[in-house]
Amino acid sequence: MRGPGILWMLQTAAGLSMAGPMFVVGVNFLWDGRPVAGAGFLTLGALALYFPTYLLNRIGGPRAWIRRRLSRTRGDDAGDDGSRSDSDADASTGGSSVGLLERLRGR
Repeated sequence: MRGPGILWMLQTAAGLSMAGPMFVVGVNFLWDGRPVAGAGFLTLGALALYFPTYLLNRIGGPRAWIRRRLSRTRGDDAGDDGSRSDSDADASTGGSSVGLLERLRGR
């Protein structure tokens, strides 16, 4: 069984660092008899807790970042002078047209 990954732990730490003070203030408002302000801060804390996860899901995870970065560099290399043929590209990838991510997934 696999445990939570490092990215999940970083997301949780970022969310708790933003949301923790909001939860404390919300609970203090509830104890002081101001339920509307307390509920508001608890709601803001819940939103702040899940904001890093939402943001990461929205822009993509590390695989998407790597894929975009590789496609950007691959597009720059191929567009230099256009003299590279498909057989040259196959020779540089080890004789196959399989991309770097597919080769890494096979390991």
